[in-house]
Amino acid sequence: MHDLLVNQTGRSLQNEFGLSAADYTVLAELTRIPDARLRVLELADVLGWEKSRVSHHLARMVKRGIVAREECADDRRGSYVTVTPTGRAAMSAAAPQHVADVRRLFLDHLTPGQIAILAEITDSVIQKIGADG
Repeated sequence: MHDLLVNQTGRSLQNEFGLSAADYTVLAELTRIPDARLRVLELADVLGWEKSRVSHHLARMVKRGIVAREECADDRRGSYVTVTPTGRAAMSAAAPQHVADVRRLFLDHLTPGQIAILAEITDSVIQKIGADG
């Protein structure tokens, strides 16, 4: 189910806004924080991705001008990733459609009781994974 939802919403993001599902995920995480800026390793941790995956994906996003990398003054080995104005505009345009797609493909088919049960199950799994991690 997860893969079907990601693939379907990803197609919509790609076709309408030129963003992959992974692009959207990166932009969503960066735009959640006030200065839209994270160290690359912090972003990898938040996303649950390997550092090499993040680095390769960010390189593609940098080439497209939706994020930028900045050197870290405190640690020359590290760098920050920030959302560019182009990336912010892409996210602002795509977010309402993405929310509508998630509602249309997923939430609209569930009763309030099913949503409550799903939330309870999700919380239990996240707590267990967090305790083990």
